[in-house]
Amino acid sequence: MAAEIPDRIKVLWFLPTHGDSRYLGTSEGGRAVDLDYLTQVAQAADTLGFYGVLLPTGRSCEDSWVVASALAPLTKRLRFLVAVRPGLQSPTLAARMTATLDRISNGRLLINVVTGGDPLENKGDGIFLPHAERYEVTQEFLQVYKRLLSGETVEHEGRHFHIEDGRLLFPPVQSPYPPLYFGGSSDAGSTVAAQEIDKYLTWGEPPADVESKLNGVRKLADKAGRKLSFGIRLHVIARETTEEAWAAADRLISRLDDETIASAQKVFARMDSVGQARMSALHGGDRSKLEISPNLWAGVGLVRGGAGTALVGDPATIAERINEYRRLGIDTFILSGYPHLEEAYRFGELVLPNLPTDHAVKAAGTNVNTGPFGETIAGDHRPKSLASAS
Repeated sequence: MAAEIPDRIKVLWFLPTHGDSRYLGTSEGGRAVDLDYLTQVAQAADTLGFYGVLLPTGRSCEDSWVVASALAPLTKRLRFLVAVRPGLQSPTLAARMTATLDRISNGRLLINVVTGGDPLENKGDGIFLPHAERYEVTQEFLQVYKRLLSGETVEHEGRHFHIEDGRLLFPPVQSPYPPLYFGGSSDAGSTVAAQEIDKYLTWGEPPADVESKLNGVRKLADKAGRKLSFGIRLHVIARETTEEAWAAADRLISRLDDETIASAQKVFARMDSVGQARMSALHGGDRSKLEISPNLWAGVGLVRGGAGTALVGDPATIAERINEYRRLGIDTFILSGYPHLEEAYRFGELVLPNLPTDHAVKAAGTNVNTGPFGETIAGDHRPKSLASAS
């Protein structure tokens, strides 16, 4: 199916509630991600003009709902993409949490529906269902959850949930409910997305693979009489020159040894997530085969689960790669980079102002008459205004 190419895109950043570092796979360069640091990252993203931030979920992370609740009053426009977990939460409790956070953030909540793809972690949370049944739970959960948030009184008796007189007394700000994001690469996941979700997410694979995946979901949505929008989750390594960017990529994994890579790949292999299997197959744990597509680098996925690829290059190159995905029909880009505070500024200043965003971003600091753009020279006069090189 032909993709509808969006004229404008949304660009989100990431809150590293599971840790942050200058080097992957080692404690060297590690950074405490306490509330003070997370506040710095969130406020940087807010100031630079990112549309929102994704908060990860799972036992390796601080709880996304608590963190978002703490940061919402400390930001102005930033939206928070927070996870609901079918099987861990009842749909009625999740709906109340959703409505509350949407209200106290004044409509700045986005919802990430996460089924969970690590059977061992799921068992630690009391979930012992096989892969296909977890997606059954997700779909039934969403059917109840959406009705509640839409203002309905719900009577429901299904295979996984039994609800009597389910209702919300206080509705969300956004109508009928905050936008629902969801990623799932299996047939079961694609079916849930096509039938229930607003925005389907994919991890950063080569463009041809992404196009094939999105076309498959489009066909399922068309069959269900629905239309979806699409997003992609990527890391970025942006520098003023491509050579600097690739050097930064090399530095990021320069402390990473083979034993650590092998132990991480062993963990990924136990998962029943099709998306994680696709990520791992991009590099096979081999650090010599990491540029899997022009400027698309799989080094992050050697030790990081989930999104494992990064766009690497100078501002113009990264902007073109983003536009390449936009031409596939993707209108939302959820990005991150190490360390997340510094990379937010690099990307926010070098690349973000040159993208066709549908939200206001901070313009490149070239007008020296309206504020201290650049350090005052010799404590005496402001630097000269130069045309942006990006």
